[in-house]
This record gives sequence, C-alpha cells and structure tokens, in this order.
Amino acid sequence: MTSTIHILSVPIGNVTKEEACAFAFKCIEEGRAASIATANAEMVMRAQSDEELADILRHADLVVPDGAGVLWAAEQIGKQFKERVAGIDLACRLVGEAALRQTPVYFFGGAEGVARDAAANLEKQVGKLHIVGTHSGFFTDEEEKQIIEEIRSGGTQLLFVALGVPKQEKWIRDHLYELGPCVCMGVGGSLDVLSGRLDRAPKWMQEHRLEWLYRLLKEPTRIKRMMALPQFVAAVKRDKEAK
Repeated sequence: MTSTIHILSVPIGNVTKEEACAFAFKCIEEGRAASIATANAEMVMRAQSDEELADILRHADLVVPDGAGVLWAAEQIGKQFKERVAGIDLACRLVGEAALRQTPVYFFGGAEGVARDAAANLEKQVGKLHIVGTHSGFFTDEEEKQIIEEIRSGGTQLLFVALGVPKQEKWIRDHLYELGPCVCMGVGGSLDVLSGRLDRAPKWMQEHRLEWLYRLLKEPTRIKRMMALPQFVAAVKRDKEAK
C-alpha cells in the first residue's frame, strides 16, 4: 500500500518515479483499469472549491507529487516526499517502459497535431512504440464515441489524456471503465512540450523549484492561473495553524 501525505485534504502518494511506473505496469499486468493524477499547487487549490475534482483525487488509484508547491507544503507539516514526480517525467518513464514491452499506447489531447507529434518525438527517443492512435483534444460528441471505441478496440493499456485540469481528470473518471483494462494518466500541457511546441524549463530551474516561473515568463497569459500559488501558500499556513 502506497503511503500518502495529505495536502489540504488531497491524498498524494509518497512515491518515486520508478515506484509510480512500477505501479502502472502492475495494473497493466493484472488487467485492471486505473487512473493516475498529477497534483501541483494549482490543482490542489482548485480542489478546494471544486468538490467533484476533490472527490476524483480522493478516489484516484494514484496521485503523484507533480509540483514544487506540494513538496514545500509537505515540509511545512514536517513531512517530505521522496522526490518530485513531474507529470512529464513520469509520462516519459512510462513511455520508455512501454517501448520495451510493446505496450499499446494512445495519446489524446492538445491542439490539432500535438498528440501525433508528441508520439513521433517520443519514438525518436525511446524506440518503436505500439501506438494505437492519437487524437486532438477537440471533438464532437459523435467523435468522442469514436475515440473511446478506438481506444478500447485497439487494446490500449496506457492512455495519456491532455485536456487540461480539471477536464482531463473528469473525462478519465467518466470513461475509465468504458476503455477496457487501461491505465489513464492526465498530463495537462506535457504533450505540448513533448511535441516540440513548447520548451521546458532548464534543468537548473527544475532542480530549484522554479519551473513555474519559467512557464510564466514564457506564457504571461498564465498570470491568472498563477494567482493560485499565493492562495495555496496562505491556505497551507492556515491549515498548519489549525492543527
């Protein structure tokens, strides 16, 4: 049983990337559906006002500590995550293992062509993948049915969903058991980076917990979303004082 650290009532698994990857492939080997969420400060704050998202995170099969904010929050209550498990790093680790095992993979989300290009770039890095299919994050109700059928009938065992928070988490929750025995992971903007459309922060910024700043500098329109960070800090401090 994975140990968890609760950050503002959201249970986050205290796992390494390797442990999270092993968990995903254990589910695949056992032929069971599972959901993986990647929690950062923004998602945890959204869960404070979105009870549906909060419930999804409480019942997810695994929630990993994606952002520097949740690592900081754990330290405020005298606890420590083993490491940061950034969604993009875990996705790459899972894809690398999928290449070795020829696990059927599907990439879903992003603008037109993003999922396709992300899959192609990943193949250059890890070798030949068993790609069931790719689709953008834009679809009609009828197309959604076709996407679900393609994922299921193709025997997909690993599905990356990039529809943004909380849409991707709610989509996975709504359709998990229609997709067959599939491990589904919400990956947000990771496909944009993997497709080459966005650059990732330099390694030194990642290591110093400044990836959020790099993304803000690159995408100033994120400023409204970034307002969740000071709100998160204040909420964590209030929560600490109340205990």
